[in-house]
Amino acid sequence: MNTVAEKSSTGLDANVAAALAYIPIIAIVFLVIEKGSKLVKFHAVQSLGLLVAWIVIFFGLSIFGMIPVLGWATLLLWPLVGIGMFVVWLIALLKAFKGEWWKLPVIGDIAESQAANL
Repeated sequence: MNTVAEKSSTGLDANVAAALAYIPIIAIVFLVIEKGSKLVKFHAVQSLGLLVAWIVIFFGLSIFGMIPVLGWATLLLWPLVGIGMFVVWLIALLKAFKGEWWKLPVIGDIAESQAANL
């Protein structure tokens, strides 16, 4: 649990800006305007990575649903995946609000390397 107490270049506390970055449009804005806080940049990139993962899973389940015999299984998978993604998003948002560098398994490593380059 690595917490940071700093200010964002936007004038917000870094933890508040990092939590707001889990709203995709705001994440893009923070990537453009944020100059100082690595925490905000990290969480903005991670939130966009989570959005991309959700889109990939959405299309994967949609294609899987078109298979004639197995398509019915998506009726069970959609609610489970939706709730799972919401829980992961909520945990990430809360960890960002606490100022923690909480990394998702694959997306977090990518976000960390990308945030360091921004």
